[in-house]
Amino acid sequence: MKNTFILAFCFSAFFSFAQKKDLASTPPMGWNSWNHFHCDVNETLIKEIADAMLATGMASVGYEYVVIDDCWQIGRDENGILIADRLRFPSGMKSLADYVHSKGLKFGIYSDAGKKTCQERPGSLDSEAIDAKTFAEWGVDYIKYDWCHHGFLKAENIYPIMGAELANLDREIVYSVCNWGWGDPWLWAPDFAHLWRTTWDVEACFDCKGNIIWKSVEEIIDLNMPLAPYAKPGAWNDPDMLEVGNGSLTEDENMAHFALWCMMAAPLMAGNDLRNMEERTLEILSHKELIQINQDPLGIQAFRIYQDPFFEIWLKPLQGGSKALSLFNRSEETIDYQVNWKDLLHLENVYQVKDLINQRIESSTEENLKLSLRANSVLVYRLDL
Repeated sequence: MKNTFILAFCFSAFFSFAQKKDLASTPPMGWNSWNHFHCDVNETLIKEIADAMLATGMASVGYEYVVIDDCWQIGRDENGILIADRLRFPSGMKSLADYVHSKGLKFGIYSDAGKKTCQERPGSLDSEAIDAKTFAEWGVDYIKYDWCHHGFLKAENIYPIMGAELANLDREIVYSVCNWGWGDPWLWAPDFAHLWRTTWDVEACFDCKGNIIWKSVEEIIDLNMPLAPYAKPGAWNDPDMLEVGNGSLTEDENMAHFALWCMMAAPLMAGNDLRNMEERTLEILSHKELIQINQDPLGIQAFRIYQDPFFEIWLKPLQGGSKALSLFNRSEETIDYQVNWKDLLHLENVYQVKDLINQRIESSTEENLKLSLRANSVLVYRLDL
């Protein structure tokens, strides 16, 4: 009986979701509380982040979702409705969503496909219908749906249930599956979700290794890169939220992190404190031309066209025949390289070349390009006809 119930929900979700693909026709952009604040979230913080998204100009370049991660909920009332922590969110979630909406932004929230969230708060398992309805009534526009305390359930059987409930609402809600790549969600989540995590959680460390759960930026890249064929408008590989401005990442590492997320057509969910960030951090997060590459309507995730142990070249086709090319130095030393455009890309046409990181117009693809790449850095070139 349970299997029949699940199949019915999957069937319903598949056909309802087809009408809502335009919700995320390009990778979602916004902010999430977890990377910097973890459980230390409250109403004042969320309002100040929404204010900062406008004051910094981030909203003007495409950031729109303000998402509260775990720890906002403390229980359920006698009707089974989730209760927000009244000490931290005294005005309630509906009021907070209204505030975010009043700024021209969208409001996101967190729940879990298990009985409890990762921080031991109530999850949505067996309460999918009432939670989806509650989120819609509160004015939620985005839900991150985690994968803790699920017992022996299979993600591909459980995630479609919430997907169907969300798809059948009058309200449009972006659905983010967050089961860390378990069970290959890129194979089944596109039927009902707008994005799905492909990896463990990212750590604010560029190339450290050895942690079982958290992964460095480089490790995340290596896990997400082979999944390029599964990304498309309305359905995105999610290599986790951005750590730009967090931890001990250098300026070059922050830029490489952001640029490569843009090349991978990844959701751009800032994870730093927008109220207190260095000017260079803001410049990286607000880089208009890199964001244009990320938001390109074709929705093609970049793929590697050259790789040796320390140096890679990525290509991302863009709308109108343009191309984005990134060169990535993974070593601890500067690398000198000469780009022979015609041999590398087998070009039939001549393209104008712009260095997006240094904001410099190069000549064209008729001339080879000599360059130097610092350790753990990238250069990104846009080629236009």
